[in-house]
Amino acid sequence: MSFQPQAPAETRPALAGGQGRPSGLRGSIHRRPLIWFFALSYLLSWLAWMPYVLSENGVGVWHFAFPAFGGTTQLLGVLPGAYLGPITSALLVTGVTQGRQGLRTWRSRMTKFRVGWYWYVLVLLSVPAALTLAAVALSDHGPALPAAALLAAYLPGLLLQLVTTGLAEEPGWREFAMPRLQHRYGPLAATLIVGPLWGAWHLPLFLTEWGGSTDVTAIQILEFMATTTAFSFVMTWLFNRSGESMPLVMLLHCGVNNFFSMAWADMFPSLSHDYSAHAFLLSSVTAALILLIATRGRLGVRAVEPFGRDQHNAG
Repeated sequence: MSFQPQAPAETRPALAGGQGRPSGLRGSIHRRPLIWFFALSYLLSWLAWMPYVLSENGVGVWHFAFPAFGGTTQLLGVLPGAYLGPITSALLVTGVTQGRQGLRTWRSRMTKFRVGWYWYVLVLLSVPAALTLAAVALSDHGPALPAAALLAAYLPGLLLQLVTTGLAEEPGWREFAMPRLQHRYGPLAATLIVGPLWGAWHLPLFLTEWGGSTDVTAIQILEFMATTTAFSFVMTWLFNRSGESMPLVMLLHCGVNNFFSMAWADMFPSLSHDYSAHAFLLSSVTAALILLIATRGRLGVRAVEPFGRDQHNAG
């Protein structure tokens, strides 16, 4: 199945020249929806994360600690800022620029569960398989748990991850930003924009327990940025090949998070937190290179004309 991306309404030539667009703040959002989306995503999330960063769960400037639920403080420390960032910004900008029609399009992508069953099998199996192989390659020994034990730990946590991490982030990065950037610049350039911006959005969290340690190094941050960029190529390919199915994209993202939170420590008890980052980078770069070579950089989009600012249905 090949897929040609449909241009979001505010980027189509019929609206060129600004006819019918409001002035002032609303006009600015109409003219620069992507800039407003990224700026609001960063601003809202980073402001909401400041108490967590400054608390004893972070740099310790404020002498209070966030309570833990389920063995983690991230539900109260990280999740509110995540929800106030990408998904809220995407809904706000979509509502201003496209109104009810844009929100209906947003909902149709978010509820596109009806794709081939093999896509779900591919995503569910490929994530733990790729990360396990990468860890084995880095450590030179196999996992401590059999596959059945892995699935028992891996599958139940996916639902929680989908309604937390997946729902908070992907409706912004992939559902809102990717179609607009892809229509204008093509899938390769769009991914090279979204990937680093997605990674940099996490930066304040490296000063908290979220990063595993508040004593973060520049190398660890660069590795994370490289990983989000490489993994974004996989996300772009899945987004396009599935016909923009956001449940599948969210499942892919959450599969990685869930593997590290539910299965990693039991499968590889002798490996440090740094090895989990190395395994994610190795598997992401490998998958990205395979997809880039196999699709000749099209990442699931059928190219018929050069991508351009005013192109319809560019592929």
